[in-house]
Amino acid sequence: MSEPASISAGIADRYATAIFDIAAESATLESLETSINDLAAALADSEDLRTLISSPLVSRDEQAAAITAVATKMGTDEVLRNALSVMAAKRRLFVVPALISALRTRLSEARGEVTAEVISAKALTKTQSEKLAKTLAANVGKTVKINASVDESIIGGLVVKVGSKMIDSSIRSKLNSLQNAMKEVG
Repeated sequence: MSEPASISAGIADRYATAIFDIAAESATLESLETSINDLAAALADSEDLRTLISSPLVSRDEQAAAITAVATKMGTDEVLRNALSVMAAKRRLFVVPALISALRTRLSEARGEVTAEVISAKALTKTQSEKLAKTLAANVGKTVKINASVDESIIGGLVVKVGSKMIDSSIRSKLNSLQNAMKEVG
């Protein structure tokens, strides 16, 4: 992880911890989850919103007014809306994508879930995803949510990452291993 990304992750983690703890105390975790999903969708759909949170040309006051208006219009959870206002006042809105990720992780942990990042050469069918989730759940001991993506360059097989553990059974990695073994022999 690069240093700026590490700094952003640290800032996002501190805000995520505070937001999550307040939402847990006030029993508004479901509302918080809905709000972060809505905010993530808005960020994905709106170039203007991404510019607002990341542009140094937008003043603090403009950022605070705009993010408060957007959050209010979206019906965002009060805890998240207040946190976004504080983040705007401190010029920390650039960490919102990392904040969303950190909050999703905390919400999953609270439900006893873990997310598995799965990369495959072709899109997994629903049956394949369910079977993989059951197999991983048996090994991890928690409910597993699959976050699947497609990368045709792995040729075949899967790359699965659960927490800090990674299983790479892709044909690309096997070919690379074979190539390295051939270099050592020759």
